[in-house]
Amino acid sequence: MRQQDADVHEARVRIGEAALGGSLGVPPGARGLVLFAHGSGSSRFSPRNRAVARALREAGLGTLLSDLLSPEEEAEDAATGELRFDIGFLARRLMEVTGWVARQPELAALRRGYFGSSTGAAAALVATALQPEGIHAVVSRGGRPDLAMPVLERVKAPTLLIVGGDDTQVLELNGEAFTRLEGLKELRVIPGATHLFEEPGTLEQVARYAADWFVKYLGEAGLEART
Repeated sequence: MRQQDADVHEARVRIGEAALGGSLGVPPGARGLVLFAHGSGSSRFSPRNRAVARALREAGLGTLLSDLLSPEEEAEDAATGELRFDIGFLARRLMEVTGWVARQPELAALRRGYFGSSTGAAAALVATALQPEGIHAVVSRGGRPDLAMPVLERVKAPTLLIVGGDDTQVLELNGEAFTRLEGLKELRVIPGATHLFEEPGTLEQVARYAADWFVKYLGEAGLEART
């Protein structure tokens, strides 16, 4: 049985006829809300993303880890592997989850950001490009921003790309994508880390960089807007 953090509760995210599982945690006085877009074959129970989410909540940010596929779609994807690489579909679903957030009275006022992993990072960047006024910061962990290459020039939100130094192929792809981003951007390379950041201390660095980025572009800006 999967353990749940004390400050997180399960949320049912309804998107049309689809019911998506979600894990929502909003600390008191939250300074923003980060929506997670998981990578290929992953879900809201990803231990790496849950560890990052915990660090974000400790930094005063709300988090929503939502599946982008319904149970029926997950079964289909397990058999075909098609949906996990359908970036357009995943981006639209992420935008629909964002719309659900905007309809929740307790969440609507929070500035929103995306944290994407692997193919989920591409979906997050596409979704950001398509709703430039609604997303205020993006962080990619070991992501595939190259899969969003056609729209990267339209991403206006401050974007942080985090890549492992030993994840050589993905590092090269991130470097290419980085040159296409025209807004505020940063590329952080964690020495000795591979794609899943399994090496001691590397995931903690990811969490720290992500928390600093979101606090800066969601938290501080959000506090200024409310004063």
